[in-house]
Amino acid sequence: MATSVPSTPSSARACVGFLGPPGTFTEEALLTQTDLAEAELVPLGSMSEVPRAVQAGDVALGFVPIENSIEGTVTETLDTLVFDTDLFIQREVVLGIRLNLLAPPGVAMEDVSRVVSYPVAAAQCRGFLARTLPGAEVVAANSTSEAARLIGAERPAATAAIGTSLAAKLYGLEVMATDIEDHPENETRFVLLARSGIPAPTGHDKTSIVCFQHTDRPGSLHGILSNFSARNINLTKLESRPTKRGLGKYCFIIDLEGHVDDEVVADCLHDLYAELLTVKFLGSYPAAGEHGAAIRRDAEAKWKAATEWIAALRSQVRRP
Repeated sequence: MATSVPSTPSSARACVGFLGPPGTFTEEALLTQTDLAEAELVPLGSMSEVPRAVQAGDVALGFVPIENSIEGTVTETLDTLVFDTDLFIQREVVLGIRLNLLAPPGVAMEDVSRVVSYPVAAAQCRGFLARTLPGAEVVAANSTSEAARLIGAERPAATAAIGTSLAAKLYGLEVMATDIEDHPENETRFVLLARSGIPAPTGHDKTSIVCFQHTDRPGSLHGILSNFSARNINLTKLESRPTKRGLGKYCFIIDLEGHVDDEVVADCLHDLYAELLTVKFLGSYPAAGEHGAAIRRDAEAKWKAATEWIAALRSQVRRP
């Protein structure tokens, strides 16, 4: 089940771009957010097209998948955010993913020799495909709903799609098998994007940044991480990505608990920005799911106490 969070200002009146056509998991997750469901929804043709459309001003907001519990990061989304656009994450939404095998009415399981779907979705069903449809050709589509739409419109022989039950209803297909993903705890994390604005802190927040190093040297990652451990800031994700500037050149994408408006988080980002080549800020936003608000409150309180202690000591220094 997706987790709903406070609305984004003016999102009910805005155009929201998402990976289309209608019937994708992205649309399912988007529709769990009341304010977004009331907006004008604009289906777009590819994952990277969504943030690019937000950057260009073609839509006010974009809604994209960024991470899956089985396949990991959605690199097309992440790389576009890191290298090609300057956007702020406004919130995250986590949706439980239930994958289905879809086909036109009258197609039997033993007839299927070709399966069409988005590659990430197909990869989440490797075990099912090996057991049930051994030898079936797996063909890539731009999205799960695009696969369903094509099969519903063209009715190619011996062909099925992997997609949502919503797509089956939209495109006149039957659900041949349900819950075909290899792991039952299959969840995808989605993020809402805007050109500007940082949501106010809620006490249940997450901050995403990208750290670029001056040079790759021994201990450089340890130096970055020490800034978080020294302040008792919990990291929820750490990933390296190539910078596209040559072999061995990587940046680090980091998600951490807390908000840039928290003193302890702001101090940490301040030091990182001073030490590194640059730090790209992707957003501070309401987080989904379980969180460590109490830990962050304690860290904030300790940081304030330490600041006051140092200030008290410095106030006693004899000035010439």
